[in-house]
Amino acid sequence: MNTTTLHGRRLALRYFWLVVVLILLVGPLVVPLLGAFKGSGEAMFGPKAGIWPRHPSLEAFRELFRSTNVVHAIGNSLVVCSLAVVSHLLLATVGGYMLSRKGWKGQRFATLVVLSALIFPFEAIMVSLFAEVRDLGFFDSLIGVWLPGMLGPFHVLLMRAAFLGVPDEMEDAALLDGANEVQRFWRIFLPQARGALVIVALTSFIYAWEDYLWPLVIVRSSNHFTMMLSIAGLQSSFGFDYRVVLAGAILALVPVLLIFFVAQRYFFKGIEEGGLKF
Repeated sequence: MNTTTLHGRRLALRYFWLVVVLILLVGPLVVPLLGAFKGSGEAMFGPKAGIWPRHPSLEAFRELFRSTNVVHAIGNSLVVCSLAVVSHLLLATVGGYMLSRKGWKGQRFATLVVLSALIFPFEAIMVSLFAEVRDLGFFDSLIGVWLPGMLGPFHVLLMRAAFLGVPDEMEDAALLDGANEVQRFWRIFLPQARGALVIVALTSFIYAWEDYLWPLVIVRSSNHFTMMLSIAGLQSSFGFDYRVVLAGAILALVPVLLIFFVAQRYFFKGIEEGGLKF
């Protein structure tokens, strides 16, 4: 067996396993979502149900927009996501930069406090957060949905790791040129952490978009429903018409996929930057 044949077989085997992994990862997600395109007479479950729609139809999507206020719910989710992205970028960048600076007292303790915040699950502090948000007067409001998630400790540590990856020589050269703290932060550190900034923006958007538990606790009026709450209410509104529920799931999945495909190049670059000195 020559080298070319052996290389071809190895390449074919590699692609075979990649296809298998793709089917295992994407299959459980794609197959149910195909049910949203089935006609009203097609079976969703049971021996007569097929994977592919026999009579493709967009009736479930038309019913979704006709009988629910899903457009308003999407707008509410976009407002919360926009606030989350801005606050995470601003606060995580400033916090990560301060934790990456050397020589000030309490640096290690402050880093330990931020790191310890990762230990406690959200459910453990949810009741106290609810009381605080209610006392602040933000109960049943979009601000109340956004406030507890305005900053995450993981993003602070990620930005700290990205800033620690900036070579000291670059900052020393800026100091020799007379750059002050703000100029070094803006012209040296931020451009070197673009990938990490993309990760912060992308993950904060996804978390705020798909969050269901906290909006369920803090929101009461349907006028402030987010996309996830609107989808959760579809089953009670339409009984067991899973086609409409799956149509809502597809609608909720589209923005996340679009943002990821647009920013994936910077996303993986940011993982590399943030993992250097995490």
